[in-house]
Amino acid sequence: MGRRARRREHEATEARTPRPSPARPSRSEAKNAEARAKLVPLGEGERPRAVTIAAVVALALALGNLIAYIAGAKIGHRRPALSGVASYSILMLVAAWGMWRAKYWAVLGMQAILGILILIFAVLLVTASNVVAVVVSLAVIVPSGALFWFLVKSLARIQMPDRRPR
Repeated sequence: MGRRARRREHEATEARTPRPSPARPSRSEAKNAEARAKLVPLGEGERPRAVTIAAVVALALALGNLIAYIAGAKIGHRRPALSGVASYSILMLVAAWGMWRAKYWAVLGMQAILGILILIFAVLLVTASNVVAVVVSLAVIVPSGALFWFLVKSLARIQMPDRRPR
């Protein structure tokens, strides 16, 4: 057996044997544990402020969309399809209801919607050809990004088990 073959065999054996975990956790693991320890579980019927704001925003978007359609609003000189308006409005109403009840799936879904919205307007910002487009893009990106950021901690509080003594 040649030197290369023995080396490959040795490396394959090393890869299969589990390495002992370090005695101390890494700095990032320690910071994560510290952040988890600081989290306070939600009380009965409690809802984080960011989730309440997101629920109100989702409700306002749903109602605003429906009202604009009923009023005859046009996008690019054409009325949008009723199916698109209805599906978006129903999605936002379901998200608003779920967030009002502090449901994990609703907050996670709202974060997904916010993330997609931020990406779309970031692309529009890059391709903006006038100041109005820049201002509109930033007017959507900044508050959406802030709401996304604050919903992260809310998600952690919603999913954590109840650790309070009884």
